[in-house]
Amino acid sequence: MSEGETVAVLVLRARDGDADAVRQLYLRFSRAVHGVLLGYVQPADADDLTHDVFETALRQLHDLREPAAFPGWLLSIARRAALQRLRHVPPSSVDSSSLVDTASTQEARLEAHHALAVIRSLPEAYRETLMLRLVEGMTGPEISVRTGLTPGTVRVNLHRGMGLLRKALGLVDVQEVGT
Repeated sequence: MSEGETVAVLVLRARDGDADAVRQLYLRFSRAVHGVLLGYVQPADADDLTHDVFETALRQLHDLREPAAFPGWLLSIARRAALQRLRHVPPSSVDSSSLVDTASTQEARLEAHHALAVIRSLPEAYRETLMLRLVEGMTGPEISVRTGLTPGTVRVNLHRGMGLLRKALGLVDVQEVGT
């Protein structure tokens, strides 16, 4: 996408059937969708659902009143898809192993599973921004652009989410020791 081309322009082009605009939207937002989905479902489901979310969004693109609102609208479709998947998948089938390097030790895998479970237990805003930062590797500004959140909101969500994550994992920040 050229620097001057906004999300709204891409959405309008995609509505008109421009395959390149669709591809650009997918490239720009697929990591954000995947990260949000990981906050709810297992990695294999998140992979499948990422494509499903974009198919749903493309079918419903004509319903989007404000093209600039695409990031938030797309992520709301992702959340609904994840919640629907959760209703149809029994809890016993939960397996986070594909997020963890198979060459890692058993202890490292258990720690990663525990960390993922803790992140999933956090409030939605923190869970999503942490997944996008820690799992998808996005920067704060990238998260802002991909989610439609303001940079300040992203910073606050990351800061508070990391604090809750540290606390839940029993990690004490050096600054907290002195207080």
